[in-house]
Amino acid sequence: MKRIVYVNGNYLGESEAKISVFDRGFLFADAIYEVTSVLEGKLIDFESHIKRLDRSLEELGLFCPISTDELLLVHRELMQRNQLTEGCVYMQISRGVADRDFAYSLEVEPTLVLFTQAKSLIDSTQAKSGIKVISVEDKRWGRRDIKTVQLLYPSMCKMMAIKAGADDAWLVQDGTVTEGTSNNAYIVKNRKIITRSLGNEILHGITRAAILMYAKSVQMEVEERTFTIDEVISADEAFITSATSFVTPVVEMDGQSLGDGTPGPVAVRLREIYIEESLRRAI
Repeated sequence: MKRIVYVNGNYLGESEAKISVFDRGFLFADAIYEVTSVLEGKLIDFESHIKRLDRSLEELGLFCPISTDELLLVHRELMQRNQLTEGCVYMQISRGVADRDFAYSLEVEPTLVLFTQAKSLIDSTQAKSGIKVISVEDKRWGRRDIKTVQLLYPSMCKMMAIKAGADDAWLVQDGTVTEGTSNNAYIVKNRKIITRSLGNEILHGITRAAILMYAKSVQMEVEERTFTIDEVISADEAFITSATSFVTPVVEMDGQSLGDGTPGPVAVRLREIYIEESLRRAI
């Protein structure tokens, strides 16, 4: 079955779904996006994703052409039409269509696109085995807290990792880890969870916020600060979080095993809690 895609108010077959070559998202990466996970046919952390969407829109002077209630209806309609029970819904808003120019009219109408992706999220091979990462210099633009579609450099870093026989890259700026190519990064030392504090340098992860809340609720100690690659190497364990990877252990950094080289107990337990709570709170 071909997917049904939403484009500016219309539900279309994926081969018929098109945007203009003059769309500023295409020409300038002038667009933001969100990805909401789906489990058992329900949306995970939808409200939090919409709050971050609104923040990204405000930071770039964009607006959404439909209301939050309408966005929820579109998400659910796409899930129903595509028979999606597990996977994700991708949503992108660009500034819209205008002749190519660095300056733009404030009257441009935004482009809104949504589509679904069927994926196995709970039964994850990487969650069972853990992933290998490499360190790469962080050369992205400074406003990583805005969830824009400027993803070329993270994509290149992901490919560097694959070429090196790893799964992902952790980005390093001024000697400390910022985040992964599409996820937040954590280490665990003496059962203390350490992750970079929020700022312009990293994405304000929705899964990150949930995981830290759940960790504190079960009396796990959390410290938000910068950490180095040397600290990663000497950590007891490490992991990543994102909307589609949930909590995934990291078992190797730059060719060196972390801990005993297997998924650590903190990451494993946090993944269990996250899935349990997400299913309970899903809408």
